[in-house]
Amino acid sequence: MTILITGANRGIGKGLTDGYVARGETVIATARAADGCLPLDVSDPASVAALAERLQGQAIDTLICNAGIYPDKGQSLDHGYPPDMWAEVFAVNVTGVFLTVQALLPNLSMAAAPKIAIISSQMGSDTRAPGGSYIYRASKAAALNLGRNLATDLRPRGIAVGIYHPGWVRTDMGTDAAEIGPEDSVTGLIDRFDALSLETTGCFETWDGRAHPY
Repeated sequence: MTILITGANRGIGKGLTDGYVARGETVIATARAADGCLPLDVSDPASVAALAERLQGQAIDTLICNAGIYPDKGQSLDHGYPPDMWAEVFAVNVTGVFLTVQALLPNLSMAAAPKIAIISSQMGSDTRAPGGSYIYRASKAAALNLGRNLATDLRPRGIAVGIYHPGWVRTDMGTDAAEIGPEDSVTGLIDRFDALSLETTGCFETWDGRAHPY
C-alpha cells in the first residue's frame, strides 16, 4: 500500500511514518518544514497544487490528514485569541484538510479501496466543554464536521473517511503531562485505519477503538 501523511516530520505524524515503514508500506511523508519529507504547506493552495502535480498518476491507498497546529494554549479570554490566530489555525486544521483531500482525489480514485483518515480530537466534540483553547477546539470541531460530510459525498466513489481522536499524547503539542506515549497512539491509529471501510465510513473513533460521541 501507499500511504500519504501530512505533518509527518514530528509527533504522531513521524510515529505513523515510522510505523508504516516498519510494516513494509510505501510512505509519502510530507511536512511544511521538510526535514527529509516532501514539502507541503497544507495552508498554501500553491503548495498543495504542486504536490498534486508531483504525484500525478500515483495511486494513494490511504491519505492521513495529520498536520495541525495549537497555538492558543493559555490565551486570555479577556485579551487573547487574536483574529490572525483564528485565521492561521483554521487555514491549517480545517481548510488545509479540505485542500489536501480535494487535490489528491484523483490519486485516491486510482486505489482499489481508498481511505482518508482525518486526525481531529476529542476537544472538537460538543460533549466536552471545559472552556479555554477556543480556536483549537473550534477548528477540531470543524474538522470533525468536514470529515463527516466528506464521508457522505465520497461513499459513492468508494472512498471511506474516518475521523479520529489520537489520545492525549506525549508530544510537543501534547506536552509531557499527557496520558499516553506516541507508540500507543500510533499502534492504535494504524489498527483503526486498517479497519476503516465503507461500512464504517463517517466514524469518529478514539485511538483505542472506542466510538466517540460527536
